[in-house]
Amino acid sequence: MAKYQLLGSIASPFVRKVLVLVHEAKLTDVEFETVKASPMGGDAHLNAANPSGKIPVLLRAGESPIFDSRVITRFLDTEARAGFYPENRLWEVLTLEAAADAMTEAVVAMVYEHRFRPETHWYEPWYDGQWAKVNRALDYFEGLVPRFDAQIDMGQIALGAGLGYLDFRQAQFDWRGTRPQLAAFFDRLNARSAFQQTQPVG
Repeated sequence: MAKYQLLGSIASPFVRKVLVLVHEAKLTDVEFETVKASPMGGDAHLNAANPSGKIPVLLRAGESPIFDSRVITRFLDTEARAGFYPENRLWEVLTLEAAADAMTEAVVAMVYEHRFRPETHWYEPWYDGQWAKVNRALDYFEGLVPRFDAQIDMGQIALGAGLGYLDFRQAQFDWRGTRPQLAAFFDRLNARSAFQQTQPVG
């Protein structure tokens, strides 16, 4: 039996962050289990491990579960001594990860608005506000790319997972046209085996 069990869905960008880290750090003791998560109520197994019912969740034999992707990635990075949170750039990496996650959360919110609310109850000004968050974030990242360290870190992984989810769920939005540096960065990430092996589906 694996030392750790990761509960999640391959379609989730937050789960993908963790899976990319698992691949990049060559962790062999993390087993993946697909579970259903939903704001309307998901699997009982998931809800028992995380009262919010959100994914991902990391189960640890004989210890309490860990949840929230940033907590899980920090834990696994520490366990593996993988260096995806380098001490000499820690605050920059954490800030980039937080910004990437916030952009991703805005995309998830748009998906949920149309998936879980009847069309007669869609509130377009709120929806447009989420798009505005995404656009501001993309402009922010475009300016940051030249300062990215050549060594991949958890902030860059989170950004890659977020951009991948944006393409996955909102493919009609052409964010690349005015952000060439960010597009080139994303292409480099997508060429990595860890990103190839964790493409979202569903």
